[in-house]
Amino acid sequence: MRSVRRCSRTGCTNPAVATLTYAYADSTAVVGPLATYSEPHSYDLCEEHAMRLTVPRGWEVVRHEGEFAAPEPSVDDLTALAEAVREAGRADRPVDRVDPTRIDPMGAQRRGHLRVLPDPIED
Repeated sequence: MRSVRRCSRTGCTNPAVATLTYAYADSTAVVGPLATYSEPHSYDLCEEHAMRLTVPRGWEVVRHEGEFAAPEPSVDDLTALAEAVREAGRADRPVDRVDPTRIDPMGAQRRGHLRVLPDPIED
């Protein structure tokens, strides 16, 4: 499932509703509706930052007319969530078994470079 994309501005935790793309050859910044996928050379912005964006002298801003709307969950997102919940609740799902050869002297089970420590016993 797709997680909520956040504004790219440092310190901003608002959800993204617009995408900023630069056309360097034309000295233009384009602010439009949120792109379907996050691209490496574009920036996701919240509504406040999308509306307040300024550019250097000599540059032009092309801004989407109207309001920016937060993206609605798609059918694919809801289907993926339902399938993940269904998979987690399966009764026949394989369970991790403890391998006695992978237990260290302290009683911790080793998994690669990590150790799972047993619960401390309170007296």
